[in-house]
This record gives sequence, structure tokens and C-alpha cells, in this order.
Amino acid sequence: MSAPSLLDRVRSRLAVEEQAPSRAGVAALVRQEAGGLMGDGDVLCAVRSAVDELAGAGPLEPLLRLPGVTDVLVNGPDEVWLDRGAGLERAAGVRFPDEDAVRRLAVRLAASGGRRLDDAAPWVDVGLPDGTRLHAVLPPVSGTGTCLSLRVLRRCAQSLADLEARGALPGESGALVRAVVARRLAFLVTGGTGSGKTTLLSALLGEVDAAERLVLCEDATELTPPHPHVVRLLTRPANVEGAGAIGLRDLVRQALRMRPDRLVVGEVRGAEVVDLLAALNTGHDGGCGTLHANRSAEVPARLEALGVAAGLGRAAVHSQAAAGLEVVLHLRRTAEGRRVDEIGLLRRTGELVAVEPGWRADGGPCPAGEELRARLAGR
Repeated sequence: MSAPSLLDRVRSRLAVEEQAPSRAGVAALVRQEAGGLMGDGDVLCAVRSAVDELAGAGPLEPLLRLPGVTDVLVNGPDEVWLDRGAGLERAAGVRFPDEDAVRRLAVRLAASGGRRLDDAAPWVDVGLPDGTRLHAVLPPVSGTGTCLSLRVLRRCAQSLADLEARGALPGESGALVRAVVARRLAFLVTGGTGSGKTTLLSALLGEVDAAERLVLCEDATELTPPHPHVVRLLTRPANVEGAGAIGLRDLVRQALRMRPDRLVVGEVRGAEVVDLLAALNTGHDGGCGTLHANRSAEVPARLEALGVAAGLGRAAVHSQAAAGLEVVLHLRRTAEGRRVDEIGLLRRTGELVAVEPGWRADGGPCPAGEELRARLAGR
């Protein structure tokens, strides 16, 4: 019995199933179809091949298993890219038979996450059962064919010591960020996409006193702090009828009623900024989160844009940010890797706030250097 014929038989049995195939279900069917005609080694190879093809990510599965891979991108049947932390590279030898194969994979992965992907709903953004984040777009919205973006969430908790060993905390930045956590200063970890914001925030939360209660609000399970008391709240997308959605703003409001010692928003990117700023101004010290920003100096503008879009006035956004937030930890992705590039302090400048450098990796001018160290020393 050849592996292809075995795979065809398993596929035909799965075709009559009502639910999307699970990895365990595919493996069980392979063993049933193989019977005693194949050796243990051949059965294991057939199981892996069938699981990858019918319940996994098909030809992308080996790429997702590679150490250090953060993103796998598909722009067409013969155009597959991956990112291992040093920029995009072409995945040599990995391709799909045709456009239909890419579309079938996108539809199946979306179904495994409980979402619909078809001509009526031509895009999807969903977390898969293994934690991978899927975004897919179908033609004609995507003019070049079905596009897939898979973000791999590595749930391996790294400590600040691990990050220091990798060069992510140059100079005295390691001591400074530890002091930020110890002094219970409210902070944001900022940077571009893939700069390591979540990794650093998770490591920083591992430095929090074990007696404190962390309440995390996230879209997907990304933060993995090595801490004994973590409560995790996750958003939920709307169902096919468009009802039942639970957003980050809902989670932040619920978290405030759960006696958090540290309120953490995995990624501040919408109206939840209003509730977070309000919480930081009502006695919830040490709150934190991540925010996309190209430079630390642009953080006030990002907060203003999010807050105003949520109905908060410009002056109110800056006033609450000045009173509630204190420190910005900015990361940059370089050819040598991801690292802390700047530690800034929020300061009032009239009715607005600005972020002024208190420490810089390049040794540049730091007008807030003395004030930052004074705050970290408790003065």
C-alpha cells in the first residue's frame, strides 16, 4: 500500500465528516486505514504526512516548525516567504500545486479557527487552535491570488537574563527596566511590527513580585510571563451572524473588577486606550501594555489618535497620559537583532505631553536622564 493511496482513502473518509478534521482524528484514521500492512516507522511517517496535509498547514507545516520562525507568508502558489528574525527570505523548495491548493488551505485553516472564508466573507483574521495567528484574503480582493499570513506565537517564556544574553538589553538598559518594574511605574513597550515588544513585556512581568496578581487582556495568548499568579482574559470575534463579539475594551473593564495588582493590555490599538488611561489614573499603579510606534517621540500622537477616535478629547488624552503613564520602553529591530533602543519619560509641555529620552542605546543626548534616574530611585 503506497502512502498516496492511503492519503486518498483518509481524505475520502474525512469528506463525509461534519466538522473540521482534528490532528488526533486524522492520526486515528491513518492508523485504521494502514492496518497491519505497514511497519511502525512507515505508519508514523504516514501519520505526520496526513496530519500536515489534512489538519495542519500542508506544505507550510515544516516552515512553522523551524526554530526562530516568526512569520510565514504566501503570496501565490510558488511564492512563499518566512521570517526568522532577520528579515524576509524566500522559502526555497516550498510551493503549492496551484492557486486552488492555496485557497483550500486558507479555507480549511479558517474553519479550524471557527471562522468562515468564502466569496461572501473574503478575508479572515483568526487565532488557530495551536496559537498561530492566521490572516487570509481571497481574490478578487487580493489581486494576486489567495494571500496567507501566519504569525507564529512562540510560547517559550524568556527571562530578562535570557534577553540580556542575546544582546536585547544593551548597556545599563537591563538595570533600568528592572527598576521600572520594581518602582511600579506605568509603562508602554513600543516599537514596530516584529520588534520584540511582547517578548520584552512578558519578561518584564516575570520580574513582578510573586505576591502580586497580574490580569492580562489580549486578543490571543501571546504573553507568557514566568509568574505564579496570572489571570488571562481573551477577546472573542463575532460569530457568523455578526453577534457575540467581545473586544479589548470589554476585557479592560472586567479586569478592573478583578482586583488586579497589575493591569496589562497585550496590545493597545483601539478604544481600550480610554479605559486603560482611566485605570492608570485611579490607583492602578504599574499598569502596562504594548503599542505600535515608529519612534518613542511619536507615542503621544498615537495615543491621541486612538483616544480621539474613541470619543475622548485631545486635551483629555494628553492630560490622562501625563498623569497616568510615566515611561516608554522603545524597541528597534536591527540587522543584529531586536533590542531596547530608547527609554523615554513622559513630560508635560504646556497642555500636551512629549516623550523625552532618558537613556539611548546610541549614547545620544538624554534631556530626561537625571529625572528618569531620580524616579527610579524613588525620589
